[in-house]
Amino acid sequence: MPLFKRNPFGHILFIKKWLIRILGVISHGRYRSFNNLHIEGSEIIRQLPEKNVLFISNHQTYFADVAAMLHVFNAALKGRDDNIKNIGYIWQPKLNIYYVAAGETMRSGLLPKIFAYTGSISIERTWRNAGKNVNRQVKMSDISNIGKALDDGWVITFPQGTTTPFKPIRRGTAHIIKTFKPIVIPIVIDGFRRSFDKKGLMIKKRNVLQSMVVKSPLEIDYDNESIEEIITKIEYAIEQHPSFLKVISVEEYAKQEKELNKKREFWNF
Repeated sequence: MPLFKRNPFGHILFIKKWLIRILGVISHGRYRSFNNLHIEGSEIIRQLPEKNVLFISNHQTYFADVAAMLHVFNAALKGRDDNIKNIGYIWQPKLNIYYVAAGETMRSGLLPKIFAYTGSISIERTWRNAGKNVNRQVKMSDISNIGKALDDGWVITFPQGTTTPFKPIRRGTAHIIKTFKPIVIPIVIDGFRRSFDKKGLMIKKRNVLQSMVVKSPLEIDYDNESIEEIITKIEYAIEQHPSFLKVISVEEYAKQEKELNKKREFWNF
């Protein structure tokens, strides 16, 4: 690889690789030592093509979610089965992985700007800006940049556009799916909200069971399914459909807590 080879967004790959290596080493303990990340579906990652893959996921923190996915993806591609043991996998990371993020978040300080260089596709949110509700048109350059990233590799997006659970899916994600026809891989995460602060930079609580489940590709009829039908599929796939939100009894809660404690014991918590 030429020393100053760049990706389609002008980022020098040599610099990007070293940033991923350094940040990967720093963040690894957040999923292996302070807390433990339970992973399912690594074999699905290894079966994917080199490009035009869109990962859709629920969202719990600004940065910890994406960092965990980069660990899981690279570990899986290096033959790890549902684990991120032996951080050697980060030495030669997959460099054409991108993630969609709010522009204002990625411009909010030096650290977010460094994170942005590792693969951020910064977009301007049409519904929220500077903590206030807004209503503005989608920037076509944002859509084209996502298409450019898909044409080069894999893209991670959080279709709710917020870390608040059970919020509606943004229609833009369905439009992107219909326009670029990517392979769509759902991911369901849990535990990040309990273990990290909202930004995902500070460890809020230790010994939390984090989980990441990578699911099989969604079956989508790109030409004939409506935006609404695709949105409904996304809601169910990332377990954010209103039907997942239910009130449970005290007995059921106790049962779930007992099962969770068994998992904690299994992971030596």
